[in-house]
Amino acid sequence: MSTALAQTAHDVGSRALHWLHAHRQAGALDGQDLAGDMEAYKALLETALAASLVLRDGASGSEQCALAHELLDFAWAQLKDGTLLYERLLRQPLATDAVEGYAHFARAGYRHTGMERLITHFAATGTARTVGYVPNRRLAIANALRVTGHDQGADDWERLTRATWLGSTPQPWHLDWMTGYAITHTVFHLTDWGRDPRGLPDDLAAYLSLWLPVWTDVWAETGQWDLVGELLIIGSCLPEPYVELGDWQRLAEVQHADGLVPRDDHPVDDDHATRFQDHQHPTIVATVAGTIALTRALNTPPTRTPDTHA
Repeated sequence: MSTALAQTAHDVGSRALHWLHAHRQAGALDGQDLAGDMEAYKALLETALAASLVLRDGASGSEQCALAHELLDFAWAQLKDGTLLYERLLRQPLATDAVEGYAHFARAGYRHTGMERLITHFAATGTARTVGYVPNRRLAIANALRVTGHDQGADDWERLTRATWLGSTPQPWHLDWMTGYAITHTVFHLTDWGRDPRGLPDDLAAYLSLWLPVWTDVWAETGQWDLVGELLIIGSCLPEPYVELGDWQRLAEVQHADGLVPRDDHPVDDDHATRFQDHQHPTIVATVAGTIALTRALNTPPTRTPDTHA
């Protein structure tokens, strides 16, 4: 990865992180529980994911790590230091978002004693391996158990992988918008968000290396910046990272001066609450994308010259 690309990725990710930190209070839960506030709850977990990866990789710098700590502290406090996650899993054991969300905090050292015991039971019963979740959701659960230390080597990663859309390497032009997100999350969970690119089987890595440039161009041309950001994350999760300066420049050009990354090419509303609700997710995605790209840039010897956009 070139110096110019690493700098662009760092700038995009850092500005996005600053925006999330500056607007964190807009993501506070309305009440004392999660009832009727599921969108805010989901957004808190996604914010925790981004912050945990900034801290895990440590490549973005001390200022960014400090902001990530504060974001995690805020999200953890909103969830009553993990108690709301515990209560959700206790009452709704098939709603695995609590396990997945807890993994983001556990990655950064936040632990809840009751949640630890409950996840041990959850893993031992094999619920996640028997309930009819879609394939990439099963991978999400498997990775969450791995991150929290509760997987006990019980998951058949090959079987889980081949059950996904990506696992069968179908005709690439059959990709639609929803399947695009399913592909990205398959890669995220197999590699634990870029921590272990070797978790992606060789044939899938080759397939993605061939078609990822095409998909990125297509979704950039249609202005779907949230999905473009997720595709950029995939590129940084490959064993040999696929990164193009032109792709990152396009994302940098649509990013607002305050760090917000728009969801799509529609006008961004001036209302503060609407701006936050509509564009928090792509800004989280940009934080993750910049973090992983910079980390791979620092850890991966250059093997190609990626500065010319195909």
